[in-house]
Amino acid sequence: MSLFKHHVRIETNVLLLAVGTLITVSIGGLVEVAPLFSIESTIEKVDGVRPYSPLEQAGRDIFVREGCYNCHSQMIRPFKDEAERYGHYSLAAESKYDHPFQWGSKRTGPDLARVGGKYASDWHVRHLIDPRAVVPDSIMPGYPHLLRPLDYHDIGTRLRALRVVGVPYDDQAIADAARDLEAQATADPTASPPPVAARYPRLRLGRAVEAAADAPVTEMDALVAYLQVLGTMVDFSRIDPAPLRR
Repeated sequence: MSLFKHHVRIETNVLLLAVGTLITVSIGGLVEVAPLFSIESTIEKVDGVRPYSPLEQAGRDIFVREGCYNCHSQMIRPFKDEAERYGHYSLAAESKYDHPFQWGSKRTGPDLARVGGKYASDWHVRHLIDPRAVVPDSIMPGYPHLLRPLDYHDIGTRLRALRVVGVPYDDQAIADAARDLEAQATADPTASPPPVAARYPRLRLGRAVEAAADAPVTEMDALVAYLQVLGTMVDFSRIDPAPLRR
């Protein structure tokens, strides 16, 4: 009863309640934050994760510009039902070069964290132009305007800005950004890979939309290149899966 009386006194006194709340939040914050200072990084080191190529980064910028993240998340939660539907749960390392990350807050459409290589590029093109042509029940709007030429005059500047926030693009990658973008988009996948393939391993070469060799690179080429790289950088056969919760 005595303890209850003191509790009532705290709840009815604004100053005491504020001080008590501050102390409680401070203790909770220390418990959460303090252990992080004892580890080198909160992101595990995973082989294969690399910065996006210039073409992929341009496609990612279009993904953000068009608001695709409003309906499609890029984070598979560590639950059995999610892993069975989408694949291996997402690793923190996979998002370390994402600015901003595309985890999303809901899924009107399916998660895209493992969409790379799941469909052919021409499937993505048809889906983006007219979603119901390949998914009859889709409520996704069409994006035929992505067939217009891609404006990438500032792609080197974009890579330089990303380097400021920690993405490890070197001076040569920034200087060659426009040439690398064109080389990836216009390369013949059946021929010897261009130098850009050595700089960005697991690179998908070629256009999304069949076109003449001298045709301009399109926004569709860039967006599909980005979609096709999602989930393909890490060899998950070499990752020990933790127990998944139902």
